[in-house]
Amino acid sequence: MSATLEADLILTNGRITTLSEATPAASGAAMREGKFLAVGTDADVLQHKGVHTTVIDLGGRRVIPGLTDSHLHVIRGGLNYNMELRWDGVPSLADALRMLTEQARRTPAPQWVRVVGGWTEFQFVERRMPTLDEINAAAPETPVFILHLYDRALLNGAALRAVGYTKDTPDPPGGRIERDRAGNPTGMLIAKPNAMILYATLAKGPKLPFEDQVNSSRHFMRELNRLGVTSVVDAGGGFQNYPDDYAVIEHLAREGQMTLRIAYNLFTQRPGNELDDFKAWSKLVSPGDGNDMYRCNGAGEMLVFSAADFEDFLEPRPDLSPSLEGDLEPVIAFLSANRWPFRLHATYEESISRFLDVFEKVDRDVPFNGLRWFFDHAETVSRRNLDRIAALGGGIAIQHRMAYQGEYFIDRYGAEAARHAPPIRQMLATGIPVGGGTDATRVASYNPWMGLYWLVAGKTVGGTPLYGPGETLSREEALRLYTTGNAWFSGETGKKGSITPGQLADLVVLSDDFFTVPEERIKSLESVLTVLGGKVVHASGSFSGHNPPPLPFSPSWSPPASFGGYHNAAARSALARPATARSRNRGFDAGCDCFVI
Repeated sequence: MSATLEADLILTNGRITTLSEATPAASGAAMREGKFLAVGTDADVLQHKGVHTTVIDLGGRRVIPGLTDSHLHVIRGGLNYNMELRWDGVPSLADALRMLTEQARRTPAPQWVRVVGGWTEFQFVERRMPTLDEINAAAPETPVFILHLYDRALLNGAALRAVGYTKDTPDPPGGRIERDRAGNPTGMLIAKPNAMILYATLAKGPKLPFEDQVNSSRHFMRELNRLGVTSVVDAGGGFQNYPDDYAVIEHLAREGQMTLRIAYNLFTQRPGNELDDFKAWSKLVSPGDGNDMYRCNGAGEMLVFSAADFEDFLEPRPDLSPSLEGDLEPVIAFLSANRWPFRLHATYEESISRFLDVFEKVDRDVPFNGLRWFFDHAETVSRRNLDRIAALGGGIAIQHRMAYQGEYFIDRYGAEAARHAPPIRQMLATGIPVGGGTDATRVASYNPWMGLYWLVAGKTVGGTPLYGPGETLSREEALRLYTTGNAWFSGETGKKGSITPGQLADLVVLSDDFFTVPEERIKSLESVLTVLGGKVVHASGSFSGHNPPPLPFSPSWSPPASFGGYHNAAARSALARPATARSRNRGFDAGCDCFVI
């Protein structure tokens, strides 16, 4: 046998869903030099076994392509993961408060306990959020900051003292400090109409040193690997400036320590100076710069601040500034002229109509001509605007935000409107590229299986039905949005997303069969073997012998060191603290502003 055909890794005895038209199903896959070498029967792939080939028998488990999240704030999330107590998926408020109590005891001064998004009161059996009294009782001395979506934050007394909020502190523009009858802050911060108060307050807390941020980012990538994620399109974020806040991820890329493919977008940071931001960045980096593990993907999701249509479904739809068109047009013209792909946060039909007016005007003068661009979210987009998006060659990246805010949306707009928020079936019928994602880590959980559950079952995290049978997706349709569909959003169509010879060798062996488990069990799926570029980056259970060496947490008091990340009931007994483990969902109210997405 020719040495050039020898595989590095061969998997056999699997039930492989390839998402490839040529070979839809297979039992074996061979990988060499980061790509799939052969896919087919066990006999087909074992022809490529050589002296140095690792062969793994999958024992009949389901295999799917590696999952891609087309909208995750992974770079920013990685810097903070080791500092955050995640309530994502925790089943009861009692459990969540016990976790808070234990973490407060082990967190050294002057550090805070941060619960930063990804949870909802509807996930808890109590069906309610924590009170300020409960938070103060759980942590009387250690500062605690608890974020719900982009709507509000709860601070205990120690946190109020740490940030210096007193009776004399004025409300900042766009936010409100809730006060008691005497005028003293209660600990509730309310984002109205935007979330600057939440993130300005969060930014007052201590940061991790560089070495711990490196460790934190590696752990967050491993957590995503555990859930089957192999690629992410990073959507930038507020307080995530380039290049300063990318030093950690670029260090990991240089050192070959990334276990996740990241294509990143640059998110403007300075209101009124957005065009200057993109002009400056265009001198530092160009879309496509980098490699298959880490590279620039373009601009967004914030392009201009006047186009920030935050999604607080507890509040009326915001009316965007009259200056929007004048602010947005020169930015889009610059991006189009310089062939920068772009993405734009767009929740509401009314906003999308105005954005498209600008895009069409620019296209007449500076043609898009195949430039890759897309809207994020688009919960209430109309069929008319879907046709306009298609005519301009755009796409839509949807996220499972309705799984976390669906109850609020129904209360404001009604159940009938919720049935088409977003109108996924119409999007697909239009033929535009559609991809799936989470918008984690703050407005929803990073767990892709919650997104797949939402697409298939049509329910919120709390079990509220949103969509009828004709509006949900089949399991294969949903999976395609997280694999082959998402490859378009990073400009990698045909390069990844399916288990096909010649494509990047990213795949996931599942803990149970996605195609046959009851709908409710989709939420608890995870990976038992994750392969990235032909190398194992996560392995558990009977495959644990293939797992990469353990990575100690730093700092040692890190919440995920004791509780893990996303709540996993089966793994709870293996955690250092048995009271609880991993988390997921939202909280009390909703709200967001693209100032600090």
